[in-house]
Amino acid sequence: MFKKKKKEQIEPIKQTKKEDFLSANASNLKDLIAPAGINAGNVNHLEIVSSSTRYARTMLVSTIPRMCTFPEFLRSMYTFGDVNVSVFINPVSESTSQTELNRTINELESERIVALDRGDINRERILAQKRAEAEELRDEIASGFNKLFESSILCTLFAYSLDDLDKYTELLASEMSKTLIGVKPAWALQDEAFRSNMPYGENKINKKHTFDRRSMSTVFPFFTSEVGHDKGIPLAFNRQTGLPILFDNFSPTLTNYNMVIFGKSGAGKGVTIKTLTARSSVLMGIESLALDAEGEYGVVAEALGGVNVTISPNSKTIINLFDLEPETVKDEITGKERVVLNIENKVEDVTQALLTMARGSTRSTEVNELTKQIISESVYEEYKSRGITNDINSLYVNDGPIINRTFLGRPKKEMPTIGSWYKRILINAEKNTNQDYRFHYSYLIKVMKQYVREYNGQMAYFDGQSTFDLLDGIPFINLDISNLEERFARPLAQQILLSWIWEKYVKKNSEDRTKAVQKRVLVDEAWMLLPYPEAVDFLNTMARRARKRNVSLAVVSQKFQDFYEKPEVQAVLTSSDTKLFLAQDKSEIDYIKEVFKLSEGEAYFLTTCSRGEGLLKVGEDTAIIAIKPTRKEFEFVETNLNVIRKREKKDKK
Repeated sequence: MFKKKKKEQIEPIKQTKKEDFLSANASNLKDLIAPAGINAGNVNHLEIVSSSTRYARTMLVSTIPRMCTFPEFLRSMYTFGDVNVSVFINPVSESTSQTELNRTINELESERIVALDRGDINRERILAQKRAEAEELRDEIASGFNKLFESSILCTLFAYSLDDLDKYTELLASEMSKTLIGVKPAWALQDEAFRSNMPYGENKINKKHTFDRRSMSTVFPFFTSEVGHDKGIPLAFNRQTGLPILFDNFSPTLTNYNMVIFGKSGAGKGVTIKTLTARSSVLMGIESLALDAEGEYGVVAEALGGVNVTISPNSKTIINLFDLEPETVKDEITGKERVVLNIENKVEDVTQALLTMARGSTRSTEVNELTKQIISESVYEEYKSRGITNDINSLYVNDGPIINRTFLGRPKKEMPTIGSWYKRILINAEKNTNQDYRFHYSYLIKVMKQYVREYNGQMAYFDGQSTFDLLDGIPFINLDISNLEERFARPLAQQILLSWIWEKYVKKNSEDRTKAVQKRVLVDEAWMLLPYPEAVDFLNTMARRARKRNVSLAVVSQKFQDFYEKPEVQAVLTSSDTKLFLAQDKSEIDYIKEVFKLSEGEAYFLTTCSRGEGLLKVGEDTAIIAIKPTRKEFEFVETNLNVIRKREKKDKK
């Protein structure tokens, strides 16, 4: 008997909906942000393969101190650098807490009795203390005043080389050990640990520690550094809190009013200082003077209704190095003000500038103390020949009246010039009989001729009586030296103008804060001065003396390494209470980190931050900031030539 075969059942083909098919093949967020691949073949690190391979190592908090303090528990980890941190927290039920604590109390009591029988008094005391603490915690939980939590803490370090990753691992372990926290790599579990530290909320590594409510609160990063003053200008936004930062350059809380700004090319230094200057002028009435090495601040002078002065070989503007001004000083005993004339300081300032001229662009070693002595003596003779001494009356022509002892309306005597000084050198050289001086006179006569207008010297634009004077009440004065030769002429002009600014702009300000006007002197591209020792010396002196005259010296530069390698310029840094670091080149960051004691996180941020972002240090306070000029401000603070050209083309249309 044969059985009939069953007919084969043919499954119908399921129709896929069009929308299901499309959604299944669509790219999702994971596809967009995921790296090209992750190599998890190593037991102690991962390789993240993308355009540039990065290495990652996930570490676990293995041991914690007996007590945790707020808010320093994980601070070193949070601020370490290129690191991701995850903290998993699971509450423990009250019943479980009571059971476990009762068991712990019984165990401690048993061990205490054994220690007492053995005569181990020290261990008996320690166990008795632990039992008392456990009983206190049990009672607090039973009363609802406390609670137990289980927590897993892990972090992932990133680096672009294995050597750096090993170095960061050792450094992090060393930093954490200072607070009695032990960390170790997740050996042979790097893949699971790395995924645990991703924002999935899944803890695949169950290395847990027990915290109570008070100690659990210490793991949260409830700390931020906020800087700013009660009043001032809105300088920037705090990137961590989103709050605006009010900055008062002349706040009485500052030990001095100077500031330094460092950043690589394109980091936003020009935009930052222009924004600061413009807002300071409009909102606080601060008068500013810029020593403009790149020709960037002319638009600011126009926008603020200020004055723009161009100094170049073809310019008719002359600024006389020998200009001398009286100054008002406050008697330390009587407290009264008096007008004085300090000819010795002026002779020294002029001598320093002439020494820089004599050294020239090659920084000749032929210039020494004998050369300086010849220059100094001839400068003093120039003032003496005009009857100018420390007596205030000697600065003025005798036929003018004295009005209220302010010398108003009384004409000044004609000042010496580089040309008149050069003629005196020629006369002194002819009279000289000292063989030691003969070479130095000959050297000065040959070299200094190029600075004299009578001989058509190629750098004679500082020879002659000043054709321009600095007036009070002008919101912004820009001295543009961008048309001068960059290698030597600009640094020389910076030094001469700094000396002149001190005489005409800073010394005029009263030492009495109630009468003094708040002023700012901006030195752009200050790194140009550093190869010339006399220029550096004057910059240091100005940084130390500016506060007494209620003046802020703002130094802007892009080469911090040059400042770091010259101990002579350290006074500029130590005399500046405000420091702003914008984006830095990786070759510079180690120097800044060493000098200003930056954390790994702060240093890493400065090498990766965007234009206009940076680290602001005001005294002991630090904040990560973002400077955002308004659209109207960008019309005159923008320095990117491509952006400016696009704007100009748009305006023409």
